[in-house]
Amino acid sequence: MNRSDLIDELAARFGNLSKNDPDLAANLIFEALSTALVAGRRMEIRGFGSFSMKQRQARLRRDPRNGNSVTVPERRVVHFIPGKALRESVDRQDQSA
Repeated sequence: MNRSDLIDELAARFGNLSKNDPDLAANLIFEALSTALVAGRRMEIRGFGSFSMKQRQARLRRDPRNGNSVTVPERRVVHFIPGKALRESVDRQDQSA
């Protein structure tokens, strides 16, 4: 599912919204998430999960093409931890497959 699919799903579920309302809602959520992460804050959506920024240290790795050692620089990455409801939902789906 991509952003357009999400907006279409919102519009289908909530028929009383105008055509632009689902788009504005999605933009607001994504903007709030991005702003919180850039500021170094944690964003938690109960039942879904939490997003936070983690600092990865510089490290030495091996290039698989030629076997040479390569230094991977330090960087910040987004870290996602699924919430209990999401984990349980995915686990139930795995068991039924």
